[in-house]
Amino acid sequence: MIVALGISSAGFSQSKSANQGSSYTSGIGIRLGTAYYDIFSASYKTFLAETPGALELNLGFRPQTYYYSNNSYNALYVSFSASYQYHFDIPPAPGLKWFIGGGLTMYNAFVSSNDNYKAGFGMGLFPTGGADYKFNNIPLDVSVDLRPTFGIVRPNDAYDYFYVSFGASARYTFR
Repeated sequence: MIVALGISSAGFSQSKSANQGSSYTSGIGIRLGTAYYDIFSASYKTFLAETPGALELNLGFRPQTYYYSNNSYNALYVSFSASYQYHFDIPPAPGLKWFIGGGLTMYNAFVSSNDNYKAGFGMGLFPTGGADYKFNNIPLDVSVDLRPTFGIVRPNDAYDYFYVSFGASARYTFR
């Protein structure tokens, strides 16, 4: 009886952990976003053991030209974002999950002028939510997300303390 109970509970925990985990362990690729501090990012996503939790890291860039008072300024934003995402299955669609979570972004704006307008360090916190789909027959994951970011540190005179970023990612996956 003890052996049967042990086999039964081992089978239950195995199926439970298989359902909680993802169909891939990690992926690397790109993220295109709408935030003013990054429009193109390298993206790395990894699931934490056999849990529905994942960590996504992004290293982003955005070149931009500003025009003020008949002058133009070139800026380069370099950013780093990290978020924790908790994934939930969408039962009618195998491979499709939705997620919620939150994270932190840090960026620096480098401006090609003596004017410090918009130059400097910024940081923000964001909740995140979206959908993630892992193709069954190929090592590809795609996702879309929303990141309403609350700035807690901002460069000189740069934008508001609240901005919204939409993103789309494609990653090569590893099992």
